[in-house]
Amino acid sequence: MAESVKVLPEEIRMMICVNEWDMRTRKGVQRFLELKAKSLPSIALDDELMYESLIPMQEELIAEIQRRYTIKNQEY
Repeated sequence: MAESVKVLPEEIRMMICVNEWDMRTRKGVQRFLELKAKSLPSIALDDELMYESLIPMQEELIAEIQRRYTIKNQEY
């Protein structure tokens, strides 16, 4: 799953901050529980569990990142 994020186009990666947690650490397990994830691999966007046990199509992941980025950066 981490690889699907690492291969995103540069302009998309510039929109996001990527954090990986190792499930062999206490911090990784804690984050897994905070997200209420049930299985690996998982991707959360804005602290919302979005993809669990499946690797999203790159187009789907890009569209969701762009949608969230647009919402966060709208001028009122």
